[in-house]
Amino acid sequence: MAPSTRTLAAAALLILSQTLPSSAAGTVDVCLQIQDAISSASAVYFPGDLLGNYAADLSHWASSSSQLAACSVEPGTADDVAAIIKILGSTNTSFAVKGGGHTANPGFSSTTGVQITMTRFSGVTYDAASETATIGTGLVWDSVYEALEPFGVNVVGGRVSGVGVAGFTLGGGYSWKTNQFGLTVDSVTEFQLVKPNGDIVTVTPTSEPDLFFGLTGGGNNFGIVTQFTLKTHPQGQVWGGLILYTEDQLPAVSDAIAAFANNVTDPKAAIIPAINFLLGAQTRVSHLMFYDGPTPPSGIFDDFLAIPALLTDVSTRSFLSLVQAAPSNVTTGDRGFFHTVSLVEYTPNIISAIINETKFWGSALTLAGATFISYDIEPFLPTLYTHGAPGVTTAYPPSRTTPGAIPLNLYFAWALPTSDSIIHDALVASAQQLTSVAQGEGQDLSELGLYTNYALYDTPLERIYGANLPRLRQIKASVDPEGVMGLAGGWKF
Repeated sequence: MAPSTRTLAAAALLILSQTLPSSAAGTVDVCLQIQDAISSASAVYFPGDLLGNYAADLSHWASSSSQLAACSVEPGTADDVAAIIKILGSTNTSFAVKGGGHTANPGFSSTTGVQITMTRFSGVTYDAASETATIGTGLVWDSVYEALEPFGVNVVGGRVSGVGVAGFTLGGGYSWKTNQFGLTVDSVTEFQLVKPNGDIVTVTPTSEPDLFFGLTGGGNNFGIVTQFTLKTHPQGQVWGGLILYTEDQLPAVSDAIAAFANNVTDPKAAIIPAINFLLGAQTRVSHLMFYDGPTPPSGIFDDFLAIPALLTDVSTRSFLSLVQAAPSNVTTGDRGFFHTVSLVEYTPNIISAIINETKFWGSALTLAGATFISYDIEPFLPTLYTHGAPGVTTAYPPSRTTPGAIPLNLYFAWALPTSDSIIHDALVASAQQLTSVAQGEGQDLSELGLYTNYALYDTPLERIYGANLPRLRQIKASVDPEGVMGLAGGWKF
């Protein structure tokens, strides 16, 4: 008689037990319980999986965000998610939930226990009557834009290729469309949520206002989201793309960034200039431009276009084409951390300080194996927080009565695990230096929350959620009294 799947799985774990952490190897019984409980729409994979699903399920954009799990689970229905979460809670088993796998915080969507990967939640359904799209949490934004393109509509989503829908949305979501329509959480009309007790609910601002508030920026504290419903907006061709500048053009680029950040008020226009230091080479600028229309008005981007460039890929194109001109996976496989500073505005002095930080840390971290140092400048209009539905508040940002927090993304990549703490400390020091520069100019940053999807893993929750934190903790205690979601990583209330 052929050996059972249970026997084969146990044998595979036994063979690989020397490479698995002991905590992961001890979770095999829970994996097998899950395998017995789920339907044929779902699957469990173990180390040694010949099809490669296990490795793919564990893989993250930054290698430092991956861990070796006892098994991976790909649920295919909300009912199966409910069965899985009830088993994990009853057995007190650590787990993780991965959408696109783009987090740079270790352990936020990985585990040595049970890895849940949402890849089978891959549907995109457009409802013309309600002008909404329902989107599965296993997708990256590229797939969403591709599915909606034939309908001539779009949603407020990620700006570069390869970013996952789930973490991006549950963390807030800054978009090319944010100046027009707000953050991604401002476009959410409902969540399908599997609560920690296994209940499957549709969460709207009226059905469960507290829980809706918690999910709009509060991460994975309240259960497992299987799909989002977002407002759509008409989408035609856009203009923009990527320009690369060499170090000798930094003064002109810096002037152009400052002029754009402080003078351009057209909500359809946006830029992301990234000041980069790569493999000990000269500092370069990878500059993204966007206009939500086939042709931008004259004057908006003229300063950038007049600067001699190493490479130019700018044209009238589809929204998807523009997003894919900027892959987020340039350094895939390296270790990587993000961190952030929230600003009131980008002044010439701050832009100069960012360039100095790039050069300083690019050189200082060479011996630590740094492969890529990047500071992404992301100017937005001060009205970016004014687009939410009347009377609907969100977990992030912590305040909508102050000017919108304008984020700066710090991204350091490196090769060796032995340098993790060095890179961490460098990011903290650099963020503090730039915060001090802004405060020295008189910018009041006290109520500007740090962006959840950029903040380094040990950032105090008060710096992200501010005055919203007590309410979020109350909601968490009400929805998850047994602390099931505390078995997973992420920002924990």
